[in-house]
Amino acid sequence: MNKRFSLGHWMPGLMTLLSYKRAWLMTDVRAGVSVAAVGLPVAIAYAELTGVGAEAGLYSSILPMIAYAIFGSSRQLIVGPDAATCAVIAAVVTPLALGDPTRHWQLVMTMTAMTGIWCLIASRLRLGVLADFLSSPILMGLLNGVAITIIVGQLSSVFGFSYHEEGLIERVLAVPDYVSQVHLITLAFSLLTLVVMLVGKRLKPQWPTSLLALAASAAVLWALGPKVANVAVIGSLSGKFPDFQIPEFPPGLIRELVLPALNLAMISFVSLMLTARSFAARNGYDIDADAEFRALGIANIASAVSQGFAVSGAGSRTAVNDANGGKTQMVSVVAALATAVVTFYLSAPLQYIPTAALGVVLILASLSMTDFRGLWALRQSDSAAFWLAWITFFSVLFMGVIPGIALAVLLGLFQFLRNVMRPTEQLMGINEEGVVHTLGHNEEVKAITGVMIYRFNSPLTYFNAAYFKRRVLLLLASEKQPAKCLIIDAVSCFTHQDISVMTMVGELYKELKRSGIHMVMAGRRGQMTLWLKQAGIRVGEEGILVYPDVYQALRMTNCYWDEEPDSITLESEAKDIAEEDAERRALVAALKEAGTTPKVDELNQDAAPSPQLNVGSLLSDEQAAPILDLKLSANPQAPQRYVNAHLDSDVTQAPLPAELAFPRLKTAPQKRIIQLGAHVEDATRTSSDFVLNDVKTTRNKRNTTPDKS
Repeated sequence: MNKRFSLGHWMPGLMTLLSYKRAWLMTDVRAGVSVAAVGLPVAIAYAELTGVGAEAGLYSSILPMIAYAIFGSSRQLIVGPDAATCAVIAAVVTPLALGDPTRHWQLVMTMTAMTGIWCLIASRLRLGVLADFLSSPILMGLLNGVAITIIVGQLSSVFGFSYHEEGLIERVLAVPDYVSQVHLITLAFSLLTLVVMLVGKRLKPQWPTSLLALAASAAVLWALGPKVANVAVIGSLSGKFPDFQIPEFPPGLIRELVLPALNLAMISFVSLMLTARSFAARNGYDIDADAEFRALGIANIASAVSQGFAVSGAGSRTAVNDANGGKTQMVSVVAALATAVVTFYLSAPLQYIPTAALGVVLILASLSMTDFRGLWALRQSDSAAFWLAWITFFSVLFMGVIPGIALAVLLGLFQFLRNVMRPTEQLMGINEEGVVHTLGHNEEVKAITGVMIYRFNSPLTYFNAAYFKRRVLLLLASEKQPAKCLIIDAVSCFTHQDISVMTMVGELYKELKRSGIHMVMAGRRGQMTLWLKQAGIRVGEEGILVYPDVYQALRMTNCYWDEEPDSITLESEAKDIAEEDAERRALVAALKEAGTTPKVDELNQDAAPSPQLNVGSLLSDEQAAPILDLKLSANPQAPQRYVNAHLDSDVTQAPLPAELAFPRLKTAPQKRIIQLGAHVEDATRTSSDFVLNDVKTTRNKRNTTPDKS
C-alpha cells in the first residue's frame, strides 16, 4: 500500500495505541495523573498570561492532548499551553482587543486556528526542515527575552497593583512609583505560594509542588473569605462544555493576525521539535518532523474549536512524563481525561485560587526558561552566535516579542548568507604517512612543493563564484614557491550545476593555463565531467583534469615532486646513474656468458605502472642505453597503448602487445636514455623499479606519489 494512504502515515500515535500492551497501562496511568497534576495550575496561570479566563487554559489541555496522542509520532511529548506562545498571543491580541474581554477571547481563538492552519500547510509542503531555521542562539535569546518580559509583567499580580504602562522598559522604570501601591495581603499570599513551592521541591521534588502551593493558598483564602482579604481570584468557572462561538469582531482584524500566526507557528514548532527530539533520542526512537507539524496543526485547531488558545510542546510536563516512566501516547489521553474531570466536575474549589499565586507560578516557570550562563558561554565557542543571541534578547526586551522575533530571524538569515558568500577555506597538505590534512593545525602536515590543494567550505553559486576566483588567484600569488598544479576539492563546493559558476571555472582555467598552472578537480568525477563538458570546457590532458578524490589526483598528476620539477635535468640524472653503470654492465656480461637472448619483455594490458624489463636486451654493446624510458598511453575514444623508447629526441614506438628487438633500441652516438617511466592514460608516474633477469635492482628516485595514500 502507498505510504501516503496508510494509517501509520497519518496517525502514527493511533497505530501505537492499537498495538498497546497491557503491561504499559499502570506506568502510563501514573505518568498521566502526574502530568495532569503539574499541568492544571500551569494551564490556569498561562490563561491569565494570555488574558483570557481560567477555563480557556483548562480547555487547551484536553482536546489538544488527545489530538496529539492520535496524530503525533513522539511517545513522550506532552502538548499544552506554553509560556512563549502565550506571551506572543498576548502581545498581538491585546492591542487589537481594545479592552473588550469577549473580543480578546475571540481573537485568541482565531489566531490559534490560523496557527494550526499554517502548521497544516507547512506539513503538506513537507517543511519540517523549518525546525532548523530558528538557530539555537536565536531561540536562546528569544526564550530569555520572553522570560524577562513575563517576570516583569507578573510583578503586578504578585504585589497587588496594576500597570499603566504598556512597554517593558516603561514598566521597569516606573517600578519605584508602584512601591507605595503594594497590597500587603496579596504579597503575603504570594510569599505563602513561594514558600510552599520551594520547600516542596526541596523535600519532595517528585511531587506536583505548584498544585500543592495553589491548593494551600486557595484553602487559606477560602478560610478567610475573598471579600474579607480583598485579594483578586480567578473567579468561578462555568464547569460545562464550551459553546461554539462565531467571531464577532471586524473581519479586517484577521489581516492583522496572518503574519503573527505564522510567527507563532514557527516558534511553537521549533520549541516542540527541540523537546520531542531530545526525549526521542533519550528513549531510542526517531520522530517524523512533517508528522509533528501536522499533529501540532491539528492540536491547535482542536484547541481553537474547544475555546482554548495556542499550544506547543511542554518541556516541563514532558520531563514529568519521562521521569514517571511513561511509555506511549496513552499518557496524554490519561492526562486529558484527568483534566476534564477537574474542569467539569471539580471546578468549584478552583475559584478561590489567588491571581497572586498564579503570578508566582508563572515567575518560577519563567526563571526555568532563562539560561544566561549558556548565552555568555557562546562568547568563547562562537562569537557570531553570541552576538546574535544577545541581539535577539535585547530586541525582544526593547521592541516587543513579535518585532524582536522578526529582527532575529532576519539577522539569522543575513548571517547564513554571509557564511555562504564568504565561507571559510582551507589549504591542504600531507603528513609523513601520506594522509591529507589541513595546513596550519599540525606541524607534521607539510605543503607539497609545486602543488596547492584548495578547499572552499560552501556550495558555489552565482553570488560567491567571483569571490572563489579571487581567493584562488590571491592564494596562488602568495605562494612562496610558484605552484605548478592547483587541485580543488570539488566535493565541498560543487554541489549543484550553476551556469555562473561554470563560466567562472572556465575563466579561471584560462588564467591558470596562461600562467602555466595545471587545474585539477578532485571529487564528483562523473558530475563534474558532465557539467564541464556542457559548459564547453575541455576535460582531460588538454583541459581540466578530473579525478574521483584528492588522493587519486595526487597519484595521477605529474606535478607532485619532493623538489621543484625545474631542478630535474638530464645532467643530474646522468650523475645519479653513473655509479650504477659499472654494476649493471658487469651483470649484463654475466648474462651474456650464460647465453641469454637480448629481448624486451613487453608490458601487457594489466601491467602495473612500474615496468618490469629484461635489461639484457638493452645492453648488447658499449653504446646501448643503460635505462629505457617506457610510456603507456591510452586514447578514450580509441583505447590503444604503446611502448615508447626515447633516445633523447629520437623516439621509436610499437603497438601493444608486441616485442621490441634489440636493434631498434640502439642509441645514436652521444645519445643516452636517462629516465625510466610509465605513462598511464593522462597521468605520468616515474619510477626506476625494474627486473634484471630475475635479479631485482631498485634505484631510489623521485616518485610521483607516496605508496600510502
